[in-house]
Amino acid sequence: MSQPQFPSMPQAPAAPVTVGVAAAVLRRADGRVLLACRPVSKVYAGYWEFPGGKVEPGETDQQALVREIREELAIEVTACRPWVTQVYTYPHATVRLQFFIVTAWDGEPQAVEHSGLSWQLPQAIDLAPLLPANGPILRGLLLPEEYAISNAAEMGRDVFLQALRRRVNEGLRLLQLREIAYSREAMAALAEAAMAILHPHGGKLLINNDIALAHRVGADGVHLTARQAASLTERPDLPLVGVSCHNRDELQQAQRLAADFAVLGPVQRTATHPERAPMGWEGFAQAVAGSSIPVFALGGMQRSDCKLAWQHGAHGLAMIRGSWA
Repeated sequence: MSQPQFPSMPQAPAAPVTVGVAAAVLRRADGRVLLACRPVSKVYAGYWEFPGGKVEPGETDQQALVREIREELAIEVTACRPWVTQVYTYPHATVRLQFFIVTAWDGEPQAVEHSGLSWQLPQAIDLAPLLPANGPILRGLLLPEEYAISNAAEMGRDVFLQALRRRVNEGLRLLQLREIAYSREAMAALAEAAMAILHPHGGKLLINNDIALAHRVGADGVHLTARQAASLTERPDLPLVGVSCHNRDELQQAQRLAADFAVLGPVQRTATHPERAPMGWEGFAQAVAGSSIPVFALGGMQRSDCKLAWQHGAHGLAMIRGSWA
């Protein structure tokens, strides 16, 4: 997953009032998202952004989103879900942007209030300049909506690799290698075998817990435990960093480390940690509200739970057994 580069803007002291904004990531079935160019009549004319606008008094974020998209693009949103939140200080204002993934709408978007529209692939943006608050959003959109966690010790190494080949052919693109019972050398060998399956299809591999091993085998990233993340003051020097979290405080630490994403759970009771009380979907939603990074729901998940997870603010699902069933 390449890291797009975005132009910087001069910073100024924070505005005394934070402006609430609802922003839409309109996403087509081919993966392209809609970007809009700000008109000459507005500040930062010519900059590209995700469409949206201010939340008016008495409106929810979602109500504001539907109204703004109707006014700006002349379409009616029919399916959307809350995603991440960005707070950014521009010279003229501090804005709190609540982003929504919009997957269905009536009509064809029109540039009613913008000087232009463009459908772009998040991994291949060819527009400039972009409003910098939108940069992390594009990186988040590079993440797939399923995060598989290995189960080779229980399945058997060869059976696991066979299952990985099948799932990669079905579209799996993100895997965490987590084999607590394996020696370091066994983990290294399994990582190399897994990357040989993933990389030709654009898939990515993260090593659980071991930053040095991730560097050694050329993995795409590392997945930190909550305890590891708490002990760090800066992000590990790897392209992808994920963090396991169990509550809002740990999630906030993942954000401070500039992790690419977090995993939060258990949402439901699991066979892996039967002693741990599940937080439930409402607890999950409360914990992820306002998160600036995408969060995967973990704990007793099946692939059929994806829509339920989206409704509660999850980016997608993290699964052990659910990914290999």
